[in-house]
Amino acid sequence: MTGITLRVPRSGDMGWVVEQHGALYAEEYGWNHEFEALVAEIVAGMIRTHDPAWETGWIAERATPTGPERLGSAFVVRKSEGVAQLRLVLVRPEARGLGVGAQLTDRCLAFAREKGYRQMVLWTNANLLAARALYTRRGFRLTGSEPYRGYGHDLVSEIWELEL
Repeated sequence: MTGITLRVPRSGDMGWVVEQHGALYAEEYGWNHEFEALVAEIVAGMIRTHDPAWETGWIAERATPTGPERLGSAFVVRKSEGVAQLRLVLVRPEARGLGVGAQLTDRCLAFAREKGYRQMVLWTNANLLAARALYTRRGFRLTGSEPYRGYGHDLVSEIWELEL
């Protein structure tokens, strides 16, 4: 994965995270503006309540002749004492297959372990097959699922957990 680095978010990155989620999920899954609104709410909450002692995130990027290009994101937030939550994992289409998702997720898991979290949880949707495969390879277990109507589609939400 030469030339790809992970860095902490800086000004402008959180807006990019919202925009990328909204645009990519609309293009790839036909999800409507409700999903982008959800991501905006999550991002706003993370910014407002960020506790750097327990929470962090990363932006994956690579150098290009015209400057750095953002390729993905992933965040760790404190869900409760001892429990971390993996949030907003995203990999741009041009970076898929390069190990960006694995690197981002592994960095989040390492951070959670360093902080002494006992468990990491995440929420996803059953139709996000690449994400589900990524989580399965890291030992996450599917612990709950529920059908719902969201983002203009009938979907199945999933909760995944990993004991750290």
